[in-house]
Amino acid sequence: MALKRMVLEIGMGTDIRGSDSTKAAVRALRDALWHNSLNVAKALGLDTDSMQVEVTIGVPRPEQVNKDEVLAVLPHGTGTVTVVDGGLEIANEEGTGSTLIASAAAVVWLDVA
Repeated sequence: MALKRMVLEIGMGTDIRGSDSTKAAVRALRDALWHNSLNVAKALGLDTDSMQVEVTIGVPRPEQVNKDEVLAVLPHGTGTVTVVDGGLEIANEEGTGSTLIASAAAVVWLDVA
């Protein structure tokens, strides 16, 4: 059997006042996942935990993202997280804080014939 790309899910997450990269990244992945009900594994006679999920997060300060917290969002399967420079940061009027926006892409792979 071989791994085949089955699904691409995308989402956006924010931290409105705290500029917390991990919080925005977790919210982005939840946004990508929580609007879907994937039945592809079951339709192929596979366990949902057989899914391999490749997560990519785009955020202004990639080094600040806790990958373990992002992975904890996955309800099924196993995953990897790659964090890249991306997203958006908007300073407040006073220049004392900002809103941080993260983007997430989750690619679901299954081992099928």
